[in-house]
Parts: sequence; C-alpha cells; structure tokens
Amino acid sequence: MEERRVVITGIGVVAPNGTNTGEFWRGSVEGRSGIRRFSAFDATNYPCKIAGEVTGFDPIPYYRDAKLIERSDRFMQFAMAASKMALDESGLELDAVRRDRFAVSIGTGIGGLESLESAAHCLIEHGPSRLSPFAISRMMGNAASVLVAQELGLAGPNICIVSACATGGHSVGEAWRTIKCGDADLFLAGGCEATITPVGVAGFSAMKALSLRNAEPERASRPFDRDRDGFVMGEGAGVLVLEELRHARNRRAQIYCELAGYGCTADGYHMTQPHPGGRDVARAMKISMRHAKVNADEVDYINAHATSTPIGDVCETRAIKLALGEDAYRVAISSTKSMIGHLLGAAGSIELAICALAIKHGVIPPTINLETADPECDLDYVPNTARQSKVRVAINNSFGFGGHNTAVLVKVYDGN
Repeated sequence: MEERRVVITGIGVVAPNGTNTGEFWRGSVEGRSGIRRFSAFDATNYPCKIAGEVTGFDPIPYYRDAKLIERSDRFMQFAMAASKMALDESGLELDAVRRDRFAVSIGTGIGGLESLESAAHCLIEHGPSRLSPFAISRMMGNAASVLVAQELGLAGPNICIVSACATGGHSVGEAWRTIKCGDADLFLAGGCEATITPVGVAGFSAMKALSLRNAEPERASRPFDRDRDGFVMGEGAGVLVLEELRHARNRRAQIYCELAGYGCTADGYHMTQPHPGGRDVARAMKISMRHAKVNADEVDYINAHATSTPIGDVCETRAIKLALGEDAYRVAISSTKSMIGHLLGAAGSIELAICALAIKHGVIPPTINLETADPECDLDYVPNTARQSKVRVAINNSFGFGGHNTAVLVKVYDGN
C-alpha cells in the first residue's frame, strides 16, 4: 500500500501582533511586539501587569450562527476565527468533500478560564439558581473543537488534547497520525488559549514564572538573553488545514509544505521544570527527524519553545546540541514568543505556522530583545532582525508543564 503523506494547505492565526494570518506574519517578520499593559481587568494589585493581549478582534464574521458567540468563551472564539481563516485560505469547498472524513483536533492548555471564574463568582454572589445553563459548555476544554465541528458540519474524528504548553504540537501531531493511518483525509488542527484573567495571571505570578518588566512591556519577553526574568502570557489561536497529499493534489490545492515528522516524549522528571540535560526533548527531535528521513545536516530552522525563563532556555539549547550535534551551531533558531508571549496551548500550532510560512517565503523571523546572550545559550538565535534564508526543513519544539515534549517537522514539498 502506498504511504499516506500529509501536507499543510491552509493556515489561520489570531495573535497579539496580528488578528489574521497576514498581519501576524508581517508583524513577526518585522519584529513587532504585541506585548503591552493588558486591559482585560484591573491589575493594580497584581505583580505582573503585562501580556500579549489580542486587541481589535471581532468574532462576528467567523460565526454562521451569531447566537453562539454569547455562548462561547474567548478561547472558543479565537479557535472559530482561526479555523475559518484556515479553511477559507485552503480553498476547500465543504460540499465537495466527505465531511465524515474531515476531522477536528483543537486543544487547549487550560480552557474556558474566564467562564469558570465568572461562574464561580455568580455562584458565590447570587446562588445556584442564577448560574447560566451554558456555564459548563463555555468552560470545558473540548468546547472549541466541538464548536468548530458544529459550525462547519464536520463529522470526522473530533479530538481535544490537553497537555499544557505542548498541546498545539500534540494536536497537530496526532492529526498527522490519524491521516496517515487512513482514518481521515482532512483535519483542522491546532490550539487556542485565553487565560489573561485574574486567576490566570495570579496563578502564574504565584509560581514566580512571569516577567515583572512592567515598565517595558515590549522588551519583557527576551528568550536566550542574559537578563530574561520569566515568560509573558499571551492569547490567541493557531489552526492548520492538514490534508492527505493525494486529496490535495486531486483538487489542485496550494501546498505550503509537507508535515513529515512528529516526535513526542515525556521527561518523567518534575511538574514544572524540564530535565536539565534536555535528553527527552532531544529524543523527540530525533524521532521527528527519523519519521521524516531527515539528517541533522538537513535541518535549516528551528522555531524554539524558548519562553524566556532562566532554566528553560538553557535546557532547550542543550537539547538542540544533543539532537543535532555540531550542526546545532549552524542551524538558525528563533523564538517568536519574544514578540507574542507564550500562548500556552496555542503556542505549538502558531509556531508551526511560522515554520510553514518561513518555508514558503524564505524568511526566518527574529528573536527580538536578544541584546546580551546568556553564556550558556551560544547558538544562532537570529537576533532582532529577520533573515532572508532558504528553508527546506524546519522543526517546531513545544514543551509543557509535567514534562510533555513535542517536535513537529515540516519540509518543502517538491511536487513528488
């Protein structure tokens, strides 16, 4: 039986530096930060007052049934918008495809936190009789994946993976597996998040995980820099159309690239800290390269997970060296979290979109705010300015609390 291959034919992104895919890509190439003092709530008494907040976003154009907007948490609205963007860009006509072969895999790290907080407040202040009948369906993690399938009438497998900040990578990777196994021909796959809420900000602040560079929001997220002091929260969604190659060729679809490899591992080490040697991250990268039949000297670009935390960025640097050997010093690496912050469950799919766009346009977005590199971070992180470069093979790394690791590899589709 001929091997089933998977390609990317559509991209949809809602991000702090662009509420659609084109704006997001231009902002990323220009090194434009979307991090600012947030307005979601009054942060006077909070230690962290900055985030990658999505502004100017209107969900109305992306819903078939506008009544559902009020029943949708913000993370669901982001997912719906990114899905419709990806679908429209792919050129797919839903009436011309088998909807029972069109699947959805949209995960989230935390889910409807805003709705959960609102419901808890209502319950305490007014009692159980005043709680909305939509409270549960707004906060449950799988609500975004269900909403997209419902609005588009998609009846293929419907998956919601929750693996903290590795969610986006897992969502895309498991969709890839499903298509390769023959259980679907098409997927809307990715992640979404909206956790710039009192509990979200206070919770990560209590962990001492967030940057406190409140006076300089645009300079706060600084992966690999000596003066980094924690990550910056972000919100948004990234959804990709994954398509079986023959299906895409039969309809003469535009093809960004081939999704050729996926590695997932676990550290089995600590709830919040990565393994200091990076061994299991390196293993995930090697698995993705083995699937894709790619050698270390063929990798051109890595979109790093690097969140701007003191421990994490060093551990990932060590992992890249373990995975690529001497080629680690040659490959271009960047962390686009420097511009949009850490979108938690949406990070992996948005950053995989960057990899696909880098292959298409021959441009590698920069790591901004990299002024003085940490001595232990000694690789090529494309500092501050985008780089024109032919990209044939790219890897996106994503890691989550609990030791979840993913590496997703994409490569040029050569027409064969």
